[in-house]
Amino acid sequence: MLYLVHRPTAPLSRFVQNLWLLSDAPPHGRERILPSGTFELVINLHQDEFRIYASAEADEHRCFTGAMVSGAYCRPFVIDTHEHTAVIGAHFRPGGAFPLLGTPANLFSDSHVDMETLWGPRARELRERLCAAETAAERFRILEAALLACLARPARSHAAVQVALLQLIKTGSRVRDVVAQVGLSQRRFIELFSAEVGMTPKLYARVRRFQRAVALARMSPSPDWGALALSCGYFDQSHLIGDFAAFSDFSPVELARHFGDRVKENHLALPGVGSNFSKTRTTAARNY
Repeated sequence: MLYLVHRPTAPLSRFVQNLWLLSDAPPHGRERILPSGTFELVINLHQDEFRIYASAEADEHRCFTGAMVSGAYCRPFVIDTHEHTAVIGAHFRPGGAFPLLGTPANLFSDSHVDMETLWGPRARELRERLCAAETAAERFRILEAALLACLARPARSHAAVQVALLQLIKTGSRVRDVVAQVGLSQRRFIELFSAEVGMTPKLYARVRRFQRAVALARMSPSPDWGALALSCGYFDQSHLIGDFAAFSDFSPVELARHFGDRVKENHLALPGVGSNFSKTRTTAARNY
C-alpha cells in the first residue's frame, strides 16, 4: 500500500487537515473505519463506485459513485479495499466541511452522499480531471484548487462553535462548561454545533474522548486500561469498555491488537474478510 499525504496551505488549511492519496489495494479485503467526528471527501480514481458495509460480516452494502462525502459518524462502518487501487481524498478538520460544502453538516450524520448531490456536474468533472492526471503532485494541485474555489463564498461558521471545538479537542472540557462559556442557551448551542459539525456536542465529546483513549493506548505495549480510563475522563474501566464497543465494535484489548496494522488513520484491517491476497508494497505515510 502506498499512502501519500499533502498539507494544504492557507487559507484552505483552516478547513482541511490534509489531502491524501492511496494506491495498491492491501491484502485484506475489508477495513473498519472508526468515528472521528470529522468529514472525508473521497474520490475513486480506478472505478466509479464505492461500497459501504454496516459490519464486517454483512454482505449487503450501499453503493455510491466514485466521488462521495463521508459525514460525521458515531459508529464504525466497513469499506471494501478492492477499491483502493487508486483513491484520493481530503480529510476535513472538525467543523471544516460546513464552510466549504455550504450544507448543514447534520444532514449527513452517519451517512455518505454522492458529491454530485452537492456540487452537480462539477463533481464528475473533478473526478475526470483527477483520473486523467499523471502524477500525485498534479492530482493534489487539482483537488486543492477545487476546494479553494469553494472558499470564494464560504458558509459562515459561528464563533461559539469554534470556541467549543477548541475546548472539546484541546482540553476535553465538559459540554455544560463550554455552554456557559459561549453565552448561548443550551438549545441554541446544540443547534449551531450540530449544523456545523454533524453531531451533537455531547456525542462529539464522547468521540473525542474515545480518540484520546486510543491515542494514549497506542503509546504503551501493555496499556493499563483502568488508569487510562480515569486519565481520559471515564468514570471507570467499564465505562471505557462501553465506548470502545460502541465506537469500534471491539473491546479495548481486541482493538489494541490492531495497532500494528499498516492502514490509514482510523482504519482497522479485517483479515480473512473478503481477502484479495494481492501482492502489494507498503510505505510509511509521508508528506508530499
